[in-house]
Amino acid sequence: MAEKKPKDKLIGEVTHYFDKIGVAALKLKSALKVGDTIVFRNKAGEDLFEEEVKSIQIEHESVTKAKKGDEVGIKVAQKAHDGNEAYLVEK
Repeated sequence: MAEKKPKDKLIGEVTHYFDKIGVAALKLKSALKVGDTIVFRNKAGEDLFEEEVKSIQIEHESVTKAKKGDEVGIKVAQKAHDGNEAYLVEK
């Protein structure tokens, strides 16, 4: 039996991707914390990849959580593109 997927919560939007260090800069529309799992989607709404948040940085300082409106950097395993949206994966 297929599991019903709840409506995903928009966490933020990618404002920049730092290629050399594999970090996506996100402008948060909702709170985010280390341990959350997020999925990146393109403008067409297609899932690109899922990522567990292992670290968050604000202004090069490591933090365990960030709030709505913060601009954060998170390490990602795959390339994220400007304008991609990040959604919280409900467990």
